[in-house]
Amino acid sequence: MIGASELAIFAAVVEESSFSQAALKIGLSKTVVSKKVSALEQELNTQLLYRTTRKLSLTDAGKLLYKHAKGINQQANDAFTAINELSQEVSGHIIMSVPTISGELLLADLVAKFCKKYPKVSIELRLENKLVDLVEEGVDLAIRTAELADSSLIAVPLLQSSWVVCCSPEYLNSTNPLKEIDDLKMHNCLCYDLQANGGNEWRFTKGEQQKSILVKGSMSSNNALSLKKAALNDMGVIYVPKCSVYEELQNGSLVQVLQQYKARSLGVFAIYPYTRHKPEKITLLIDSIKQAYRSLEHIFN
Repeated sequence: MIGASELAIFAAVVEESSFSQAALKIGLSKTVVSKKVSALEQELNTQLLYRTTRKLSLTDAGKLLYKHAKGINQQANDAFTAINELSQEVSGHIIMSVPTISGELLLADLVAKFCKKYPKVSIELRLENKLVDLVEEGVDLAIRTAELADSSLIAVPLLQSSWVVCCSPEYLNSTNPLKEIDDLKMHNCLCYDLQANGGNEWRFTKGEQQKSILVKGSMSSNNALSLKKAALNDMGVIYVPKCSVYEELQNGSLVQVLQQYKARSLGVFAIYPYTRHKPEKITLLIDSIKQAYRSLEHIFN
């Protein structure tokens, strides 16, 4: 009879890619762990793992079983967390994935203050522009600026982030006119590769009308700071989140163009995997993030 303990051991072996490391993680001997997995294979009458001297890999049956077994340890952790939080102060480790703009703008400072306020909480802050698979990579919380597709993840809306088209005054005064969207075809447009529909497709609305234009230029980047520096060096026109160029728009080193058109606006969300009991540390961190964003709402809209 297969029990939850055997499935939990199997999941640990898969996640650690090692019988030895799994044994250390769950506090059993390597021999016991190996026997438990072998017994599981015998019970199911199928091979779950390919074993070599260098690595372990899953068979198709192993992949299917792991898909169902991997949640067991998480459910146990959720249960222990729920009980512990009744009698203990907030504690634990959080792996957090955030876009570079948000991380540099406010979340790095916020995380430092949060850890200071809750000294038994540790946070691994990953600044990355790729959309990671939270469940696959073990990420507890992510901040995303996007049009979200349906998913099993829980999304907490934080605010809207508006985009702008801008360039330096020197560039604007030394090139062709830039008064209508079609004028962009005559300009060096520096593209932000993170845009969902391609960095060279710039979208606008005016009243009820929507319009997009394919642009081209001498540079593209997945980092808004790089594009801002290029624009400040009079290289061309950029289409980026307003928050990334707010100070430059205020001091005049960059100027907004095509203001009669509305550039894109995307929601900013805090996202975490579904659990029956959301850990208190995640709730508190999301609340802190929401307050921080709201306090800077003027630079996003």
